[in-house]
Amino acid sequence: MRRRPSVIGVSGYYHSRPPEAQLHTPLTGPVHPSANSAAVHRPASVVRITDGFWATRRRTNAEVSITEGPERLEEAGNLANLRAAADPGAARAFSGDFQFQDSDVYKWLEAACWQLADAPESGLADEVARTVRLVAAAQMENGYLQTYYQLGGGEPWTELGWGHELYCAGHLMQAAVAHHRATGSRELLDVADRFADHIESVFGPGKRVDGVCGHPEVETALVELYRATDDKRYLELARYFLERRGHGALASGADRGHDRDPGAEYWQDHAPVREAQEVTGHAVRQLYLLAGAADLATETGDVRLRQALERLWTDAVSTKTYLTGGVGSRHDWESFGDAYELPSDRAYTETCAAIASVHFSWRMALLTGETRYSDLIERTLYNGFLAGVGLDGRTWLYVNPLQRRVGSHERPGDQTAQRTPWFRCACCPPNAMRLLASLPHYFASADDSGLQLHQYATGEYAGGGLAVRVATEYPWHGTVTVTVDDAPAGARTLALRLPAWCAQFQLAVNEAPVREQPEHGWLRVTRTFQPGDTVRLELALPVRRTHPHPYVDAVRGCVALERGPLVYCLEEVDNAGGLDGVVLDASTAPTVRERPDLLGGVATVVVSGRRLAPDATGWWPYLTDAAHTRRADEAVELTAVPYYAWANRSDGAMRVWIPQQ
Repeated sequence: MRRRPSVIGVSGYYHSRPPEAQLHTPLTGPVHPSANSAAVHRPASVVRITDGFWATRRRTNAEVSITEGPERLEEAGNLANLRAAADPGAARAFSGDFQFQDSDVYKWLEAACWQLADAPESGLADEVARTVRLVAAAQMENGYLQTYYQLGGGEPWTELGWGHELYCAGHLMQAAVAHHRATGSRELLDVADRFADHIESVFGPGKRVDGVCGHPEVETALVELYRATDDKRYLELARYFLERRGHGALASGADRGHDRDPGAEYWQDHAPVREAQEVTGHAVRQLYLLAGAADLATETGDVRLRQALERLWTDAVSTKTYLTGGVGSRHDWESFGDAYELPSDRAYTETCAAIASVHFSWRMALLTGETRYSDLIERTLYNGFLAGVGLDGRTWLYVNPLQRRVGSHERPGDQTAQRTPWFRCACCPPNAMRLLASLPHYFASADDSGLQLHQYATGEYAGGGLAVRVATEYPWHGTVTVTVDDAPAGARTLALRLPAWCAQFQLAVNEAPVREQPEHGWLRVTRTFQPGDTVRLELALPVRRTHPHPYVDAVRGCVALERGPLVYCLEEVDNAGGLDGVVLDASTAPTVRERPDLLGGVATVVVSGRRLAPDATGWWPYLTDAAHTRRADEAVELTAVPYYAWANRSDGAMRVWIPQQ
C-alpha cells in the first residue's frame, strides 16, 4: 500500500517532490497505464485548474452537485437499498425501477473521491467515509454485491442482458481505485478486490457462467484495478470478457421486463471487437466497451486490437457523430444510427454517451500520442457533454438534441429535452459529476521528452521534467501563455495541441515570434528551458459558418455557427418572434458581443437573417416555384449563444443548424 501523502494538492500529488519525481508517482486520476504498457504518453503528474471557464464549472460541481448528491440518492432509494442489504433484520424491499441502482452510488462516490483529491474537506470526507462503510457492510461474505438480487430480485448471474451486475461491479471498482488514490486507504479497494475475486471464480470457460454483461463497463474497471493492485488476474479477467464478446452470448437478449429482442448488434455481441467494421447498437455500451479494449491494448501491446480501435473510432467520428461531439441518433434503444443518420430534432445524444466518448478518446490519445483524439475530447467537453449539466449544478439533460420545437413531441421522463433535477434512470448526473471532478486528468500528458498540453485552462502543470503555469481566458479569447517554473538541465519539449478548427495562429518564445509548424497537430518547442521562460500561443477565433457533410440529409442547406471550440445555437428567448422560418443571410459578417451579464458570462454571436412569413395557402402547405419566390419576409437580427448554455432560462425552441439563403 502506498503511503498517504501528507500534502495533497488539487490533483492529489506529492507537491513536495520535484517534477521529475512526480512523474513517476501518480496518485490520482482514473487512467494510469502501467510502467511497461504500450502508451506513448502518460497522464501528467500535476494538473491544477485554478481559474477560468473550467474552474468555475468544477467549483459548481464541487459545491452543489457533489455536495447535494447524497440527498438525491437518499430520495431515490439507492442508499436505502444498501442499508437493507447490510442489515439482515431490516425490511428487505428493493427501492427503484432498475436492477442497477447501486451504480449511481458508486459513480457519486468516485466523483467525491476525486474531489477529495482536489481539496480535502472534512464534511465531504466524512460523507465518503460513511458511504464506504455502508458499501462494505452490504457486501456478502462470498464477495458478491448487488442489492437488487440480495433483496430478493432473483438469482445472481442469471440475467446477464439486463441485470447489469458486472456493470455495477465495474463502477464499484473505479470508485475503489479513486478512493485509494485520493486517500491512500484500502478500505473500499478491499471490497472491490473481494468482488473481483468472486467474479473470477464464477466466470470463464468451464465455470458456472461463460458469458458477458449486457452493459460493458467492467472491462476498463478491471484493467484499472490491475494497475492499482498489480494483480494480473484482473487483467486476464478483462481480457476474457473482451474476447468472449461478439460470439452471440446475448443474442436472445429478452430478459425480465423486455418484450422484444434488441438484437446482437445492440449488445455489440454480433462480432468480436477485432473484426467489427462499424460502431453499432447502444451508444454508451459501445463506447464503454471500446474504452476497455483500449485499456487492454495499452497494457498488452496488441497491435491488431489497436488497429480495430482506430478503425471503429474513425467510423464513429466520421459518420455518426454530431457537430457537438454527441453520439446516438436514435431514441429507440439509445443507439447509433446508420452512417450520416444525424437528425437534429430527434437526436438522442445521451450525456453518458458524451462521457463515454471522452473516456475512449483519452485512452486512445495516451496510447497513440495523436492529437485527433484530444480534438474530439475538446469538442465533446465544451458542447455535447457540458450541455447536459445545468449552470446551477442542480438540473440535468439526459438527451441533448440539436433542435427543439415549441410543443414538439417528447417522450416523458428521462427522454424529455428539459432540464430535470434527477431522473428515474439517474445514470447521467453522477456520471457528469465524476468527469468534472477528475477533469484535470484529461488535460495534459508527459513522456521522457517533456510535457504535452492537450486542453487549455489556467492552472499549473508538471510532467516530463517540466513544471509550468498557464494563463488563458480560453475559450472566449485565444491567447494561451505558458510560463516555465522549473526545468532540468538539458533540452525538453513543450508540446501544445493546435486545435483542428484553428486556421491561423502565432507562436512566440520569450516574446520572439517563431515559425514552428505543427507536426501531426502538435506545436513542439524544444530547448533548454530556464525558469521564467514563456511560450505564448495566439489562436485566431473568428466565427465560422460550418456546413454539414452532403450525405447528412437532415440538415442539408443549413449552416451552424462555431467560434473556437464552441458550437452556438439560437434560442427562442433571445430571438423575438420565434425560430420558425428563420434563415441566415450569407452575405453579412457575424459580430461577437461579450456579455458578462448573460448565462454566467458568455460571448454571443449576432448575425443578420430573415424570417419567412407563413403562407396563407389554405389546406395545402407546399408551394410552386412561382409562389415560393413571392413569399414575404422580414429582416431580423439573430443572437446565438453557446450550445452548452441552452435551456437554462426557458423551455423554448432551440436550433443549432440554421437554413441559409
